[in-house]
Amino acid sequence: MIIDKGIITISEHERQERFQALMARIRGAGHRMTAQREAVVRALVNSERHPSAEELFTSVRAEHSGLSLATVYKTLDVLKALGEVLELEFRDGAMPGNRYDGVRPHAHPHLVCVSCGTIEDLETDPLAGQAQAMAESRGYRVERYRFDLYGLCPTCQARARACGHTR
Repeated sequence: MIIDKGIITISEHERQERFQALMARIRGAGHRMTAQREAVVRALVNSERHPSAEELFTSVRAEHSGLSLATVYKTLDVLKALGEVLELEFRDGAMPGNRYDGVRPHAHPHLVCVSCGTIEDLETDPLAGQAQAMAESRGYRVERYRFDLYGLCPTCQARARACGHTR
């Protein structure tokens, strides 16, 4: 894992290890491992982004013409049930559809570009301890949470400046 300016990137070796671990978990849970399902898992783990189901479908369909979008969703559902994928839900129109993180399936903060849709993982979660303490003080047991920061990525900021926008 490489951390640069608080942004996390995963090495090729770590991605391969993660892919193998996911394959073992799926098989260990008694699920069939088809070539299409394997390709979806590989595409998820190798993605530099947090892809949507539709993006996974598009990238895998080039190799597997018989792939259906339903197979992609079923594979994601299996991974979610196993706790091996983090689903980032976007219902407010900020992003076109939910996104998935198959590399870091636990709650962690993100930077989200509202223009191009880029999602980046942040190294630390500044609210994790506070959120747990606040919930416990009111008798809650935290099951999940999200902390995302929305704005413009450096590329979109430069593009906006070039077009004369000061946003």
